[in-house]
Amino acid sequence: MKSYDPQMHTAEHILNQTMVRMFGCERSFSSHIEKKKSKCDYHFVRPLAPVEEIDLVKQVNEVISRNLEVKEHFLTLAEASDKFNLSRLPEESGDEVRIVTVGDYDACPCIGPHVKNSSEIGVFQLVSTSCENEILRIRFKLGESHVDVR
Repeated sequence: MKSYDPQMHTAEHILNQTMVRMFGCERSFSSHIEKKKSKCDYHFVRPLAPVEEIDLVKQVNEVISRNLEVKEHFLTLAEASDKFNLSRLPEESGDEVRIVTVGDYDACPCIGPHVKNSSEIGVFQLVSTSCENEILRIRFKLGESHVDVR
C-alpha cells in the first residue's frame, strides 16, 4: 500500500467530489499524493478559467470547514461494483471493499489512511492547473488551519 498522508488523501476525496459536482466530470483517473504537494488528473476538454479555479478552492475549503466525520464501512465486491467504479482498486483487494465516506459529501472505495474529521485537513491551496491532450492536472497543497477567535 502506498504511504499517503492522511490529510492530503482526505483532501483528495473532497477535491474529487467537488470536481464531479461542479463540472460533471469523473473522479481523477490518476493521482500522486504526497505531504508537501499533490496532483490529480481528470479527463477534461479545456483548462479551468481563473474564476473557476477560485470557485473550486472556495468550495473545497467550504466542505473542509464543515467538520465532517470521515468513516469507513465495508461492502461485498458485488455490492460495491453496483455502486462504485472499482477500476482503481488493486487486484489484491479481496472480496470486501472498504468504502470511505466524508460526511454526506463523498463516498468512494479506498485503501489509504484518512483523518477522522475534515477539520484535521487544513486549508486547501491550489498550486497550479494545466490542460493538455484533454487531461486537466490540478496541483495542490495544504496550509495550516486558521484558528477562528470570535
